[in-house]
Amino acid sequence: MIVAYCPSASGLERVELSAGTPLPATSVWIDLHSPTEDEQAAAEKLMGAAIPKRDEMRSIESSARLYDEPGALVMTAPMPVSSVERGTDQGLVTFVLSSKRLVTVRHGNIKSLDLLSRLVQSDQTVQHMGPAVFFSLMEIMVDGTAEAMERASADHDKLALHVFEDGVSSRRTPVYQEAIRGQGRLSLTVAALHDVCASLARLLLFLDAHAAKVALSDPQKASLQLFGRDIHSIKEHGDALDAKLNYLLDATVGLISLEQNQIGKIFSFLGVIFLPPTLIASVYGMNFENIPELQWRMGFWFSIMMMVTSVLLTFLFFRWRKLL
Repeated sequence: MIVAYCPSASGLERVELSAGTPLPATSVWIDLHSPTEDEQAAAEKLMGAAIPKRDEMRSIESSARLYDEPGALVMTAPMPVSSVERGTDQGLVTFVLSSKRLVTVRHGNIKSLDLLSRLVQSDQTVQHMGPAVFFSLMEIMVDGTAEAMERASADHDKLALHVFEDGVSSRRTPVYQEAIRGQGRLSLTVAALHDVCASLARLLLFLDAHAAKVALSDPQKASLQLFGRDIHSIKEHGDALDAKLNYLLDATVGLISLEQNQIGKIFSFLGVIFLPPTLIASVYGMNFENIPELQWRMGFWFSIMMMVTSVLLTFLFFRWRKLL
């Protein structure tokens, strides 16, 4: 599907093009959503630059994600995790940017691009040029990454409270198991945010090095530096959160080990406390003919009393030594 955004009095007008319809020459932003080969070829002809296909977008090499084409700059980066639906190729989006227009290529629903679509249709302050639209998108992406990191930090605080208060008071293994699962999910989120920050940082450096080709203005160059500082601060926050997650995981595993040790301690105590009555029962259970008290009418109750007394004495000894 191709959606073109053309200049109008109120902003950029959204025009959804059907198959075979030529792209408007006045279009400022062209959004390719899971494009066919013909749709992608039409966008390449308009931009004068080859657009990477779906498999090529997944390449992890910087040279394959950021490169200079004769007619435009081609940049591929992951979008913030908060703006990506499940099963959307990790939110990868390719930007083909020239001095006049922007082409975005995606293979799934990306909330950041939907927000940009609503923005450019209603905000008349966005200049009708490709770089201006791209910088509006960059602001949305940086804000989305920061919000996702803040939510991850809040989720960590909830997990820590769950482990150190609810978990310690309840002493239940399922509490810790759920906490470990939550920490695993949160670690994956933080790792994805690290990937987003690293990719955006490389994209900003690449764009700064090729600013002349897309005719960036001085305010736009200054915005590149501001975005870079924001991304760096978000990444530092992520590093600190990653360290706190590692500490929380170690603490959770330590609490599980402590709970298991307490269970082992109980069984060890039971083994010791029932050792004297077991000895008494073993003595009186021997099958010899001449055993004292064998014919004694109170022998059974006497042995039971000795067993109970030995248990009580052993228990009191452990309490006196503060081992219980």
